[in-house]
Amino acid sequence: MIHIYTDGAAQGNPGPGGYGVILRYGTAIKELSDGFRLTTNNRMELMAVIAGLEALTKTGIPVTIHSDSKYVVDAVEKGWLWGWEKKNFAKKANEDLWRRFIPLYKVYKPKFKWVKGHAGHPENERCDELAVQAAQQSHLHHDTWYENNRE
Repeated sequence: MIHIYTDGAAQGNPGPGGYGVILRYGTAIKELSDGFRLTTNNRMELMAVIAGLEALTKTGIPVTIHSDSKYVVDAVEKGWLWGWEKKNFAKKANEDLWRRFIPLYKVYKPKFKWVKGHAGHPENERCDELAVQAAQQSHLHHDTWYENNRE
């Protein structure tokens, strides 16, 4: 079983933001993070999931994603995402990231587990630290789609 722990953070919402990811497979652990100069918390929560899935190199192994984002977990587990896709994401936020997520979902078929944020869950706390540190870097990436499409 592969466990992917994720968190995202934005300061100002919109504002500088980052994501943090921990990948765990057996005793192997890998941490990922990155930051963006202008983004939202929901975008960073979803980007963390995408980054975790994109880092995988093997298929056929069960994947569980642990996230404190009701936005991400409910969109997938309650099936909202598939309705949005059928309607071509009409007036839905983060279309670019959802479109990036869908092929990854179809390959890895992850299960989602919601965890309460800021409640002492060690991996969630570490992912939050990674996300906040990433958002505070001196060189932040441009979240180009968001910057060009926000209203």
